[in-house]
Amino acid sequence: MTLESTLPHPARTPETEPKPPPPAPGGAPLVGHAWNLLRDPLAFLTSLRDGGEVVRIRLGPKAAFAVNSPELVERLLRSPDYLVGGALWDTLGVLLGQGVATSNGQRHRRQRRALQPAFRPDRIAEYGALMAEEAQRTADGLRPGQTVDIAGEMFRTATRTAARSLLCIEALDERAERLCTALGTVFDGMYRRMILSVGPFYRLPLPANRRFARALADLHRLVDEIIAERRDAMASGSNGEELLTTLLRARDENGELVTEQEVHDQVIALLVAGGENVAKTLSWTLQLLAEHPDHERRLYEEVESVTGGRPVAFGDLKKLAYMRNLITESMRIRPAAWIFTRVAAVDTELGGYRIPAGTDIFYSPYAMQRDPRSFEDALDFDPDRWLPERRTQAAQTAHQPFGTGNRKCPGDHYSMTELALTLGALVAKWRFVPVPETDSTPRLGITLQPRKAVLRVEARTP
Repeated sequence: MTLESTLPHPARTPETEPKPPPPAPGGAPLVGHAWNLLRDPLAFLTSLRDGGEVVRIRLGPKAAFAVNSPELVERLLRSPDYLVGGALWDTLGVLLGQGVATSNGQRHRRQRRALQPAFRPDRIAEYGALMAEEAQRTADGLRPGQTVDIAGEMFRTATRTAARSLLCIEALDERAERLCTALGTVFDGMYRRMILSVGPFYRLPLPANRRFARALADLHRLVDEIIAERRDAMASGSNGEELLTTLLRARDENGELVTEQEVHDQVIALLVAGGENVAKTLSWTLQLLAEHPDHERRLYEEVESVTGGRPVAFGDLKKLAYMRNLITESMRIRPAAWIFTRVAAVDTELGGYRIPAGTDIFYSPYAMQRDPRSFEDALDFDPDRWLPERRTQAAQTAHQPFGTGNRKCPGDHYSMTELALTLGALVAKWRFVPVPETDSTPRLGITLQPRKAVLRVEARTP
């Protein structure tokens, strides 16, 4: 029960009584709207906004509500009446366990407190040197005329950066390859499980199910190796302040050391967020720059004017205003996180619609952030829309890439710093050009990525 639910309400009338949300059109016997989500998810989610601020859909035997209004989504995220849960988080729980991303209540608050020191401004500044080093390493490893799988390259860069900065793990090259392969397989399998929840099917010994199980097991083995190495280092007298050591020393509400499983889940969450989400944003940004050479040239000129040709450093970032706006616009038009779910903890209402306890609720940043009601020329890639004189309140409400309220991502500044330093190192040295194999059509999984993120590298010319 929440405070709101204990306050007296004015007398209800037939006009003010909460009503059930209207059903979304379409749907098929047995599977409901799951087929629409599987066939063309982004088009389906975008179409729902024309049905009203809240609409009801069916996913197999279950009903779920879609929230399409940015204002109502903000209320959803800030209200204690809704918990992290539903199809997305139930599916991610297979990978993330009970880490900070999937937990609620007291456990979530304790885990968040344990992570927060790692993301203080002074620590972000310390990480900046490592981020810049990894970014330059990636830039120096490319060759003129080379055709690059940008998604894979950015994932390896982001994973190495997260491992070195947050977990103090240096030797990760071979493990980064294993993580890249395993996560791709796991995320594909989890997407199918999120859209169509037919548990017994996924236990059948089919090739796709076996690949999923092998990849998931390999991810967990990798994390166990990382934790074991850190424990050995601590036993040998290495007692630094890096995040993994902090997690291994953390205590629960009863003063006991947290369990090995909880530490494991936290490390998985850090590697997924620090690797997968950052990598997808970098992939989309480079893809968009390849498609918009005028913006690419403008970004290069800003970097050069600030650095004078030297590598971009953490201290330069405040001066790179166009860089910030460009990254923000990339996250708006091509968000890595394209769908989120919640579950109603109590009988409640949202926007005048009745929400029964236990109801699965979802919203799509992709659909909201491309809505012409919030953004002028919504489908145009326009970094200048985030200039102070053009930025609108409607746009800011509709575009909150790191969330809001007490579930806002604690690593938002960390991510923005890494995105800017990596992008700066790459554009200072190289141009990225589409080739015939390039396909920027969105490919759906737990995250959103280009279907064929292949670009040619060309040496930078003045």
